Amino acid sequence: MKRPVTGKDLMIVNMGPHHPSMHGVLRLIVTLDGEDVVDCEPILGYLHRGMEKIAENRAIIQYLPYVTRWDYLATMFTEAITVNGPEQLGNIQVPKRASYIRVIMLELSRIASHLLWLGPFMADIGAQTPFFYIFREREFVYDLFEAATGMRMMHNFFRIGGIAADLPYGWIDKCLDFCDYFLTEVVEYQKLITRNPIFLERVEGVGIIGGEEAINWGLSGPMLRASGIPWDLRKVDRYESYDEFEWEIQWQKQGDSLARYLVRLSEMTESIKIIQQALEGLPGGPYENLESRGFDKKRNPEWNDFEYRFISKKPSPTFELSKQELYVRVEAPKGELGIFLIGDQSGFPWRWKIRPPGFINLQILPELVKRMKLADIMTILGSIDIIMGEVDR
Repeated sequence: MKRPVTGKDLMIVNMGPHHPSMHGVLRLIVTLDGEDVVDCEPILGYLHRGMEKIAENRAIIQYLPYVTRWDYLATMFTEAITVNGPEQLGNIQVPKRASYIRVIMLELSRIASHLLWLGPFMADIGAQTPFFYIFREREFVYDLFEAATGMRMMHNFFRIGGIAADLPYGWIDKCLDFCDYFLTEVVEYQKLITRNPIFLERVEGVGIIGGEEAINWGLSGPMLRASGIPWDLRKVDRYESYDEFEWEIQWQKQGDSLARYLVRLSEMTESIKIIQQALEGLPGGPYENLESRGFDKKRNPEWNDFEYRFISKKPSPTFELSKQELYVRVEAPKGELGIFLIGDQSGFPWRWKIRPPGFINLQILPELVKRMKLADIMTILGSIDIIMGEVDR
């Protein structure tokens, strides 16, 4: 960023990394002319943990507990992408029951993520009440996760070829009850927020992105769909069992912060529709393809050599990644979450490159906030929906 030549009327302000509206450790260096934003430079990397390098030194089953730390509000999606890559590389079939349960968990995770976007976004622009409401619903989602996986946030539930455990007794009824309850709460959100004149004043016409501009910047998810592009990977790639359910892509034409809010709110309703259909049509059968627990190679380590000391005395059920490359993607709540994977005929991936939606969507922030007011930065940044865990990796 160029420093102003005279600096007579311009002021440089640090926003973050310790700021509640930054949604993590994001730092913005903002150049102001009074209240008007002249320039904005995002500074990343405060939460970098070397996730890609860790993946290249772990077997997939060892790496699964790490991946929930990328986007820690939509943890099921990071697990899904981690097992989908090896499944496609090894051409492993997932049982129908496991696929349906995966869809249910993914959509519940989408609802939880959108809820925890909505509350802080409203708090950023001055509305405190929805912040408390969303935690009430989110707790119910986490109760369902805890009953099925044993964990509320970091689940470690997906496995190559299926899932870790079947649904417990009574879980399906509990989930159907939540679906009926949640639909009434979405109506309450709409009554409370959507027509509020102060809310509309803050979001309408703020941070407008055109359809062509969104494509050129590589945006995805609600950011892209709010700009008039009905693009959803659940319809495009037809992964898991999404093509067996009836649901619509939610999109808007305006491209502003209000459109992004409307897309996410209506997506939660669509997720409920998908969950209800999956629960009612849940097939029987196994929840895991046990053939995927293949052993890579029989080890006969000599006493006290490297393999004997550090890898294992017994061969563990490691999945061998064949020597080819693959890009696999899912429609996460924030956009297209992808992984570029290169196998090397061993248990460890040779290359593991993460394509996080938040990182790509954040690129457009300096362009959106220029010539806007300082207070609009919070609105625009909130409407992008970033999690620094996946931005910095």
